[in-house]
Amino acid sequence: MKIRPLGDRVLVKRIEPEEVKKGGIIIPDTVKEKPQQGKVIAVGPGKFDEAGKRRKLDVKEGDKILFGKYSGTEVEIDDEEYLIMGEDDILGIIK
Repeated sequence: MKIRPLGDRVLVKRIEPEEVKKGGIIIPDTVKEKPQQGKVIAVGPGKFDEAGKRRKLDVKEGDKILFGKYSGTEVEIDDEEYLIMGEDDILGIIK
């Protein structure tokens, strides 16, 4: 299924960080925090400014991003979990 976010929204797939075990301690999945990094899957066309012109988003498809802990709305598309969030929820692009 194809989806295109509206306005300044972005569709993001969470990226699981590499699991590093220090001292042999294994943390169960129920205690782990959800990752705050993701890959941009799709972007909306952007918001309209005061002059009525559409302002393009700073992120593009394929960008690796950092977002806030409670950012976005979780959605499930074709048995895959994604986040839809506004561009304002994105803290930065990881290079």
